[in-house]
Amino acid sequence: MKKVQKNGRIGIISSILTDNPNQIFTLTHFCDVFECAKSTISEDIDTIKELFQNYGLGTIETVSGAAGGVFYNPLMSHDQIKTFTEELCNIIDQPERMIPSGYIYTNDLLYSPQISKKIGTALASLFHGQEIDYVVTVETKGIPIALMTARALNKPMVVVRNQSKLTDGTVIYMNYITGSNNRIKTMCLPTRAIKKDSKVLFIDDFMKAGGTAKGILDLMKEFQAEVVGVGVLMATKEPENKLIDDFKTLVWLDTVDVTNKKLHICSAFE
Repeated sequence: MKKVQKNGRIGIISSILTDNPNQIFTLTHFCDVFECAKSTISEDIDTIKELFQNYGLGTIETVSGAAGGVFYNPLMSHDQIKTFTEELCNIIDQPERMIPSGYIYTNDLLYSPQISKKIGTALASLFHGQEIDYVVTVETKGIPIALMTARALNKPMVVVRNQSKLTDGTVIYMNYITGSNNRIKTMCLPTRAIKKDSKVLFIDDFMKAGGTAKGILDLMKEFQAEVVGVGVLMATKEPENKLIDDFKTLVWLDTVDVTNKKLHICSAFE
């Protein structure tokens, strides 16, 4: 194999790491790829680490020991999240996005690969350092941002559905009450989807009164799993007393004036 120069190695290593967030690669792996010494790879990693830090591209982390190596953590800083959420608020705060029922149209944002990736990375950053085994969401609008959150954390995603499918096998059903209009709805999940004693992060696109999140907390108890965090893209400021106390949001929806087509939305980061 033709010898690869330093710039080439840096580009290839950076690509491998960023394509596989939070996945550890041993130095030996890169030594085998480039047929060079560990000291050479270590110098390359130090250069990449400095570049990523200087340009706010996340962090390159090293793990010592026999099972150690290097991995990419696509963290966003507080200032980066603040800037992104402010930009997101400007995009959402448009009269044409208001639907007569008082809802806000966000499908184009949630299903945009570029925007949903940033939303997922921002949500993942809020729970950095938290022990997480699964990222859980409910169908359907929460799926894109939950998937991007799971990618950033390098964890599997699990989707709670309204109805089971033939391929699900044995399923646990649970009724829950929506906090906004007190309607009874149903959610279900295959028994083999989540292992016992797992730690779960719940991600959703929107929270009003917290009924869905409360339903997820109750459902996870049936799996003997613990919900260690709840993160949403957007939450309403009213009602102030929601059915769950501990959650994190990227943006706040304050008021919606359907008649005059005006709304007030702001970043949760000041």
